[in-house]
Amino acid sequence: MTTVGLVLAAGAGRRMGGPKALVRTDPDGPTLLEVAVGRIRAAGCADVVVVVGAAAEDVEPLARSTGAEVVLASDWDEGMGASLRAGLAHLESAPTAADLALVTLVDLPDVTAEVMARVLTAADGPASLARGAYDGVPGHPVLLGRDHWAAVRTVAHGDRGARDHLRTTPHVLVECGDLATGRDVDTPADLA
Repeated sequence: MTTVGLVLAAGAGRRMGGPKALVRTDPDGPTLLEVAVGRIRAAGCADVVVVVGAAAEDVEPLARSTGAEVVLASDWDEGMGASLRAGLAHLESAPTAADLALVTLVDLPDVTAEVMARVLTAADGPASLARGAYDGVPGHPVLLGRDHWAAVRTVAHGDRGARDHLRTTPHVLVECGDLATGRDVDTPADLA
């Protein structure tokens, strides 16, 4: 089984004051994008694809510096759905066929490699469908087997990624509340 890490990092981060991919939680530390790519690799994904959009001219070189492959979501301003569609379309057409995509968002500072690795334990082939949960509340990362990619691309619109597919399709909830909160950051105050 081959799993590719898929980091969605295309948003403008309007409430954050700029793209979250470029945000640093510590002035001398790595960006949220560098952290997300490093964690998804440490969880077991040797290949990582980063979807960029807003400020692509700044985010793309940063993503490439991590060794990740970069995909541009030209309609990124539609919302997360556009990013997920672009990433999955790229994986479907890639010459090396992956069986699974471990999807994470760039703005999840406490979702560690340990959380991602735990979600990966639910992988059992291209039919896999799982997501992290925090005290029973579904969240990210989401593990999408290849068998689900076309269906997810059909329903991913606006700020709705795989949510509608997950709502109607049986999947595994992997409890990770003992490891993280799974919360995202939207404003500078959320980083404190």
